[in-house]
Amino acid sequence: MYLTKAAARQQFLDARARRARSEGLLASAQQVLPDVYRVALYVSMGPEPQTGALIDWLLATHHEVLLPILYADNDLGWGVAPGAADLVPGRLGLSEPPTDLGSDAIATADLVICPALAVAREGGVRLGRGGGSYDRALARTRPGTPIWAAVYDTEVVETLPFDMHDQPVDAALTPNRLIPLQRSGHD
Repeated sequence: MYLTKAAARQQFLDARARRARSEGLLASAQQVLPDVYRVALYVSMGPEPQTGALIDWLLATHHEVLLPILYADNDLGWGVAPGAADLVPGRLGLSEPPTDLGSDAIATADLVICPALAVAREGGVRLGRGGGSYDRALARTRPGTPIWAAVYDTEVVETLPFDMHDQPVDAALTPNRLIPLQRSGHD
């Protein structure tokens, strides 16, 4: 058991920094993607599980992709992905869509795939980077919308520390598979 979220976060960040290469999510997502139209996703950075090929595939197969826009208060707005070449620079080196549909646009997504450093099988706890951006955004999803956290297989653990405001996720999407989580406990 991790004693604090900060200690757990540092351990997973250190492990990602040591990864030989980042793997993509396309192959596993193609195997498990439900029949949905609008997918809220994110543009991966550094050693995160790579989303670029997945975004391209979703667009090529006539899905609509919402990508986050990071606001100054660390909340997230959302815009429709026009294609990777048409993204614009955002805060903190992020790539973002050029048009902001607002923070409530995530409620129109049929599936949400969000970043995480780790997830817990018990309770669907998602460990993020600590800014609270995704906890606020995930609270705005429609009830029943599947929420998947993108992680590596080694980042799916039994338990993680959590706070009452943390938003649980339904599954972990790894480069190899979709791992259902027991979403209970604190939600």
